[in-house]
Amino acid sequence: MSKRHASEALDELSGVDSPVSKRSRLDDGLESDNSNTQDANMGHGNDNDDDDFEDEPTKAPIRQAAPTEGYDDLYLDTIDRNVLDFDFEKLCSISLSNINVYACLVCGKYFQGRGPKSHAYFHSLDDGHHVFINMETQKVYVLPEGYEVKSKSLDDIKYVSDPRYTKQEVMELDRKPRSAWTLGGKQYTPGYVGMNNIKENDYLNVVVQALSHVAPLRNYFLLEDLSSRPELVKRCGILFRKIWNPRAFKNHVSPHELLQEISLKSNKRFNLTTQSDPVEFLSWFLNNLHLGLGGSKTKPGSSIIQRIFQGKLKVESQAITAKADVGDRLRFEEAAEVKTDINRFLLLTLDLPPAPLFQDELEGNIIPHVPLTTILSKYDGVKAQEHLAQRKRYRLMHPLPPYLMFHIKRFSTNKFVAERNPTIVTFDARVGLDVAPFAEPSPADHPPGEPIWYDLVANVTHEAVRAKEDVADTGEERKTWKVQLKDKGRDEWVVCQDLFVEETQKELLYLGESYLQIWERRRDTKGKRRT
Repeated sequence: MSKRHASEALDELSGVDSPVSKRSRLDDGLESDNSNTQDANMGHGNDNDDDDFEDEPTKAPIRQAAPTEGYDDLYLDTIDRNVLDFDFEKLCSISLSNINVYACLVCGKYFQGRGPKSHAYFHSLDDGHHVFINMETQKVYVLPEGYEVKSKSLDDIKYVSDPRYTKQEVMELDRKPRSAWTLGGKQYTPGYVGMNNIKENDYLNVVVQALSHVAPLRNYFLLEDLSSRPELVKRCGILFRKIWNPRAFKNHVSPHELLQEISLKSNKRFNLTTQSDPVEFLSWFLNNLHLGLGGSKTKPGSSIIQRIFQGKLKVESQAITAKADVGDRLRFEEAAEVKTDINRFLLLTLDLPPAPLFQDELEGNIIPHVPLTTILSKYDGVKAQEHLAQRKRYRLMHPLPPYLMFHIKRFSTNKFVAERNPTIVTFDARVGLDVAPFAEPSPADHPPGEPIWYDLVANVTHEAVRAKEDVADTGEERKTWKVQLKDKGRDEWVVCQDLFVEETQKELLYLGESYLQIWERRRDTKGKRRT
């Protein structure tokens, strides 16, 4: 027996076709049923291609460029829209990589890649889930076949993953009432949705909710292409678009993706497990958004953040000398030199009067009320304050910014304990706020004697809640935050606290402990803001 025939006999006994035996059958023209059956089982479509036999152990599975004719909607009925949640950070659930991430439209999990050796590919084989969407390109593929699905029935999923708006749609957001429905049939108002409090991130929720209702900032994030911007700007824009989504599957959103980037960029100063101060976060957030949008550290008005919120403040200071009378320390002396500076601000701090030390006759705490205009008189240019051995006077200067933000300072810390001032700040959201008495006269910018009206847009309030586990009644309080937002389309007010959204009366807004307020300059009869 020749060596070739001996090899063939050995292959037949072992049940394995060697390249030598295959070539011999091809050369001899063997066409027996047995050989045809073996070749079919091996999956070779071209018997004349010797390389297929040589590379058989490492050959990649066959991939399709398009679905089989008549099967365009194959596997699409397995998609479960109820489990889809695109608010979380786009990381592979196995490798934790954020590169080339796909979401399984059957179970909602994230996987990396779609090649024959990728996690998404093996997930499709192991679990029988076949439809995946690329989180960056929004293209949908069927695995393991690998072809793209271009069905119009998937447009709603693509929109929820990355909502996009036209200029006309954005312009109508505040002009008429808007209603939408979730997959479960619940009605909600786009822009006024709940926000998930993962653990202790309600301080971030109220700030993001308030900023998302500053019309120029909201319109910018909804319309501009932010793909080339830093990750913080991109994730903020995505969250804003989801808050105003009129075709959402659920009536709430999660800030998890934005929180992860904030925690990373702030070196975990602001995270989801530790309660922080909303004003401190707002200052950090606005400054980093300003830099991320190409703003300059020295040139004013170099980003949309500064063009919306930044104003000018006239600061007059005079040193307090040893010869000054104790009773007149805060009165400016005409003989002493007065130094004048022009400072720029994004946020104005308002000081509350000291809280009472004693209880009333009913042994209850006295909670005083103070009008907003009273604490705003700090910026009238007349009242002096002492700061670092200097007398200071402040006054707003024209042009006033389109939006004014007030921080009502409630918390103070001394050497022994942190204190909270419960004073209620009263204001009338129905009338508005006249800022003219606190602005430097400027006939060129504003006619003398005319009011400068601002309307309230958002009001962040603080509420002290005693922890349930505080059985010993130690007096420790936990801070919770909520935000009151104006629905311009309905001319109503809405209170948002985490996932809870409900309407409230505009006459009762001041009853909470206001901590942060955003006021919008009222437009004139021609629809323009006066400067």
